[in-house]
Amino acid sequence: MDKLNKNYLKKYNLSLDLFNQYDFIIKDIYPIRNVYIIDTNKGKKILKKVNYTVEELKFIEEIIDYIKIGFRRIMDFERNIQGEVYTIYKGEMYCVMDLIDGRECQFSNPLDLKISSVALAQMHKASKGFTTNFNKRALNGKSIEKFKIQKEEMNFFKKIANIHKNKNEFDNLFLSEVDYYIDEISKSINILENSDYYDICKESDKISICHHDLAYHNILIREDEAYFIDFDYAILDLKANDLCNFITKVIKNFAFDINKANIILNSYSSIYSITDKELEVLYGLLSFPYDFYDISKNYYTKRKDWEDEVFLNRLIKKCNYKEDREEFLKNFKDNIL
Repeated sequence: MDKLNKNYLKKYNLSLDLFNQYDFIIKDIYPIRNVYIIDTNKGKKILKKVNYTVEELKFIEEIIDYIKIGFRRIMDFERNIQGEVYTIYKGEMYCVMDLIDGRECQFSNPLDLKISSVALAQMHKASKGFTTNFNKRALNGKSIEKFKIQKEEMNFFKKIANIHKNKNEFDNLFLSEVDYYIDEISKSINILENSDYYDICKESDKISICHHDLAYHNILIREDEAYFIDFDYAILDLKANDLCNFITKVIKNFAFDINKANIILNSYSSIYSITDKELEVLYGLLSFPYDFYDISKNYYTKRKDWEDEVFLNRLIKKCNYKEDREEFLKNFKDNIL
């Protein structure tokens, strides 16, 4: 098991008092990634320790209930004996979900990409019309301003690295690359500002519930259909935002293969149309250097309790695909827009 997962799993309190809050009998329990699988008399469940607020969990409950009206292939909560989707035990919040039986999506498999893209379009369609007053997760129309803030953060991280008297390998590599990626953020902002971004944000059919963490392990394939799990990062935003999230996660481990983006967009648009204006916005979103920004923020704000070697190896990996990323963005602009 990954050391990072093992350390996180140690924080779970697997007390019978916690499980007594649910109307099932436990037969067995074992870990997988950052959760536990529970084998019960009512089938297999997932126990998850939640690190966000009750309000955020209620938002996730609300969006799942809304999506399920028109799209059933998503996770579902197991309610406790009080009828709640969460249980607070010794100051920690837990939730239990039904286990969906399926295999993880293989991004290397074109058929899996097609199946997942079709399902994503179906889920987005089912979420049409959803509204929320929970501003923390309602991000429609906020991307440009967010990118400007993140550009300022990158400049701040640069200052932090520069003032380190004893610079380590991470600092030196970061400083050698950071100006390039700050320019990339500027390009992304410029593309969005010169697009119809704000006009699109006013059109209800362009807005959807976005899963926002479409990693391979959050998409399960069963009988040639895709199921979505783990809505921890779900937001309300343009559907182009979720397409950006999906495409980015797919291509980064396959040399930024433009063919994979084409498969996703063609399959998605067979169910839910994508306009030229949306593609322009998608291009602007794809132009943002998410990976470099994320690893930099995680390191300089100490958001992740990782060893320096882990940070460095991840930064090296992200810097190594700079040319592939540039070629992908050029191909997207020349052949898809």
